[in-house]
Amino acid sequence: MPHRPPSRTTRVQLLVACLVGLTLLLGARPSGAQDPTEPAPGSTTAPEGSTTTAPAGGTTTAPEGGGTGIRGVLQAGGDPVEGATISVTDAAGTPQGESTTDAEGMWFVPLPQPGDYLVTLDAATLPARVTLRDPSRNPLTIQVQGGRARAALFGLVVEGEESTSPGGDDDDGGFTASEPRQTDTLADRVASRLVDGVVFGLILAVASIGLSLVFGTTKLVNFAHGEMVTFGAIAAWFLSSDGERLPVVAAGLIVVVLGGFVGAAQELGLWRPLRKRRTGQFQILVISIGLSIAARQALLIWFGTGDRRYRQYAIQRDSWSLGPFEINARDVSLIVICLVVLVAVALMLQYTRVGKALRAVSDNPDLAASSGINVSRIILFVWVLAGALAAGGGVLQGVAARIDYLMGFQLLLLMFAAVILGGLGTAYGAMVGGLIVGLTTELSTLWVSPELKTVAALAVLILVLLVRPQGLLGSKERVG
Repeated sequence: MPHRPPSRTTRVQLLVACLVGLTLLLGARPSGAQDPTEPAPGSTTAPEGSTTTAPAGGTTTAPEGGGTGIRGVLQAGGDPVEGATISVTDAAGTPQGESTTDAEGMWFVPLPQPGDYLVTLDAATLPARVTLRDPSRNPLTIQVQGGRARAALFGLVVEGEESTSPGGDDDDGGFTASEPRQTDTLADRVASRLVDGVVFGLILAVASIGLSLVFGTTKLVNFAHGEMVTFGAIAAWFLSSDGERLPVVAAGLIVVVLGGFVGAAQELGLWRPLRKRRTGQFQILVISIGLSIAARQALLIWFGTGDRRYRQYAIQRDSWSLGPFEINARDVSLIVICLVVLVAVALMLQYTRVGKALRAVSDNPDLAASSGINVSRIILFVWVLAGALAAGGGVLQGVAARIDYLMGFQLLLLMFAAVILGGLGTAYGAMVGGLIVGLTTELSTLWVSPELKTVAALAVLILVLLVRPQGLLGSKERVG
């Protein structure tokens, strides 16, 4: 009986099973085991340079990082407020800790567990002529979820001036100058999550295109794609925020070029020689997993375990409201940049000579080669494009949230979900799938815990594959 190659539908199902199994394997830890990226029980973390008083009364100075707690930044008239004291108590009035703002106005209070807390700014510790703009908002009630540092915003004003100052950050760690959104109604909460979902979905689409194109042209499931995203975010941080060397925009453009070189180096130094040796798909899959692990450890050595932010985007002074929707200047910029990138890629694929050749190689490499297309050169171009888009997506995600050496690995499953949902091997599918996954993950937090939002995205993926195994924009294959 002649051997029948598996159809794309079968490959999709096998890939989904592989991803789910790998996720369960990587996510499983023995009961009581401590995640090395999480603070140990009883330990405290604080923004770099700030001093935090723990409930036991001890003080620690820890690198800027995460953990369960409440954080913020105080500014008045555009200048950071140093030396102000913020204290936190639980609902029963029991002191939980206090923090003093550092030279950048940053503060952080670690907390032992999730719950509702009262955050109080000691007005007596504010500098002369600096007062609370709305004293009725002191103290604030903040709901803290496990493993996350929530924001506490205190509006400050300098006497004789009308400007106000931000006092905290959003859930993802990006600081914002606007007052907290009043999300008392379901419509307000839905509007807030929609904005966040669109931003995250567009960034996910940009980062996922390369993953889909690489699979379409080489049938390689590249598990190291997430580390390319992380590389972009970290490289831009070193170029821009470490010493305030370059603007983030300039650093991002440089990193996009560097990402293209990294992609080309992978193709020329690793994947092309393996293809020439006719290495099997399973062996190549294992090699990509090993490359991902090695690259992740290299990024850990390079960047460390703390999370950081681009300092030039730490403060957002402008925000706009349209009915229940509220969006700041940073999110508007991210949406515009992502749309420009996605439209440019779509036009390149549809109308340029190299784009048409790329689509031909993705459809049938042998037929494309017989038509005179240099398949090796097209694959090299795909890797350059994939590296550039992944690095650019990392910069955009770093602007939207915070940067750490695991950010790409944590996005990898969602990127796979995006490309499978849209249709494996199609750039347009990655765009549509990324937007759907981004909206699903953010909107799901209205009903489930934020820690479970990835599950909601995978549930949508499974439901779509049950109806269209080839994905939303994928095409069926005839096997015979």
